Amino acid sequence: MQTINLEKEIRYFKESETYETAQEKRRLKRSKGKPRLFTSNDFHYDEVTQTCRCPAGNDMWRSGINVKSHNQQYTRFCGYLKDCKSCPLQQQCMRKPPIKTGRQVQFKNDESCKQLSYIDKMKVKIDSPIGRRQYGKRLGAIEPVFGNITVNKGMNKLTLRGKEKVNTQWQMYCLVHNIDKLRNNLH
Repeated sequence: MQTINLEKEIRYFKESETYETAQEKRRLKRSKGKPRLFTSNDFHYDEVTQTCRCPAGNDMWRSGINVKSHNQQYTRFCGYLKDCKSCPLQQQCMRKPPIKTGRQVQFKNDESCKQLSYIDKMKVKIDSPIGRRQYGKRLGAIEPVFGNITVNKGMNKLTLRGKEKVNTQWQMYCLVHNIDKLRNNLH
């Protein structure tokens, strides 16, 4: 019974304002009186429009989507250098005055709006009824061409290097295939 009451008191104390001020006093003592720097919670992030505003009200530009860090995906924003240099909240926002870039902040991407990988997108596309029809056509139209060029004609390696030379060699392989098709249609 005693422990239950103690847990309740601790919970009420943590939820009270005095706990927050006591915690802030301890933090100030540790940081030798320096004010708390802004965290990502102090920035105004709109997930729908993918925009961010700093505590001073300046717009920030999106410098990355799905940035991976510590096995998490983030959306990263960066403040404009001109805004950060003249910002009245600079002391509370940045450890050092900005030189090359403004303040950077990142927000964890919500799992519900997680971007699908290209493989997953392709699986969804192929599994749809329209995708099945299209893929069926591909099997009858494109796959035999590559099979004929690589297996029947024995042209399964590109022996040249460089984009221009490889393109020329591939066009010659296709030319051989097309000449063979023309020859078969004439007979």
